[in-house]
Amino acid sequence: MLASPIRRHIGQVFVPVSDLARSAQWYAAVLGFEPAATSHDDTILDIPVQDGPRLALDANRPDFTADGPPRFFWWTDDLAATIEHLRRLDVRITSDIEDIGSVFFVQFEDPDGNPLMVCQRAA
Repeated sequence: MLASPIRRHIGQVFVPVSDLARSAQWYAAVLGFEPAATSHDDTILDIPVQDGPRLALDANRPDFTADGPPRFFWWTDDLAATIEHLRRLDVRITSDIEDIGSVFFVQFEDPDGNPLMVCQRAA
């Protein structure tokens, strides 16, 4: 195997958005945080995370497309409560609960149609 100077550790995930203010409010409601100040001439908003890679909303790419599968997922300890939370917020849920053995998950979309996913470990 070849050695690589690249660490196998994700530093930050960027979610492309068209309207940073609208997306900031949506993600804040879904994830339960108060949006902080934006950076990079009001085009980047860092979302506070508990651990793992950082997450940022990125309004620098107005020509992005939101097609394709989810590019990351969040963990939950209670998928049923998570789905109820998403429904209360009128979030567009795009899949039924799926069981792939090791996890259960559901997919949904942000206001730009970015595919998102939340998973719960199987007992």
